[in-house]
Amino acid sequence: MSEKKTAWERMQLVHTSGRPTVRDYIPLIFTDFYEMHGDRFYGDDKAVMGGIARLDGRPVTIIAQVKGRDLNENKACNFAMPHPEGYRKALRLAKQAEKFHRPVICFIDTPGAFCGIAAEERGMGEAIAKNISEFMTLRTPVVSIILGEAGSGGALALGVCDELAMLENAQYSILSPRGFASILWKDASREKEASEIMRINAEDMVRLGVAEAIIEEPLGGAHNDLDKISENIKEYLSQKIPEKCQKDIDVLLKERYTKFRKIGEFIE
Repeated sequence: MSEKKTAWERMQLVHTSGRPTVRDYIPLIFTDFYEMHGDRFYGDDKAVMGGIARLDGRPVTIIAQVKGRDLNENKACNFAMPHPEGYRKALRLAKQAEKFHRPVICFIDTPGAFCGIAAEERGMGEAIAKNISEFMTLRTPVVSIILGEAGSGGALALGVCDELAMLENAQYSILSPRGFASILWKDASREKEASEIMRINAEDMVRLGVAEAIIEEPLGGAHNDLDKISENIKEYLSQKIPEKCQKDIDVLLKERYTKFRKIGEFIE
């Protein structure tokens, strides 16, 4: 692991212009990627992409939240804030993967689900809740990786899995430090202070049993060496996907259930 950083310093790295997105990683990790569109209900959400690819020759389903690499790309993908149809597309692809016995790989990178009126009218809460429920009993292996930021239910909707890994500088939180400071202290300017007490770093998540693995980033952050960080992610997936696929599915589901039941238990 590289030099230890504060939560605030890691947040700056996560928001660094030029930090790789899932569109950078997919061509370097997978082969034969074929993107699939739409939720078969309302439309196609550009904040969530998914499709079929091969990992070391094995067919897999990829579901990913999409960040832009510049302003125009971010506007096109709604700054990685999915609408309900994004989560419904994700669930459609996950169910397809279950039918054809393909493992599911989720890439999480979102500040949170979109909270606009239209999203609420189309059932945002129901879409997230259904994903959480259905992924918990999905009869195929699910491995999720947090690439940057993972905010609230918007991230959890793709975070119900058999194993959760985080890039070294990634963060997982119930809401943004700015939102935390606004609610707790009625002062959004204290977001730096909030970030240090929220326990949102990868090391915190592993210690608390929320995540199982940390994927090392190049010195200075993922944006400094795309090939290296892609290699690290692929090495992790190439180990974990076969490992999960070898398990009896009923054993896997029991372990998945236990993984989430134990979160929040503390012994002092």
